[in-house]
Amino acid sequence: MKPVPMDQNDQWRATVREGIMLLPNVVKLLARIATDRRVTVRSKAFAAAVLVYVISPIDLIPDFVIGFGKLDDLILSAVAIQHLIESAGPEIVAEHWDGSEASLDMILTAAEMGAEVIPKPIRKMLPG
Repeated sequence: MKPVPMDQNDQWRATVREGIMLLPNVVKLLARIATDRRVTVRSKAFAAAVLVYVISPIDLIPDFVIGFGKLDDLILSAVAIQHLIESAGPEIVAEHWDGSEASLDMILTAAEMGAEVIPKPIRKMLPG
């Protein structure tokens, strides 16, 4: 019996499922980085400010705007995650990551893709 090839919807669902399964590890990683003394206070403050913005009911793009309401939250979250991870450096990230190297690569790639939406000159102004 031949395996049934996955169509694009099935591949997308599998990727989303895998991403959801990684959420606990991502939350633990971010919490550990945020409490690591080797990571700059400025980077932690930036990530905390983004978290407050995401939780806040005040948004640049109101959440009720269909299709775009959560876009600002997602982009800023990706930028904050990427910035915090870059600030920590690969050694600290590897030390705090519980999952596989492949799953960490997937998380880093997703954060980088989300952060790429913001122009590089603006990203360079972020605290370091």
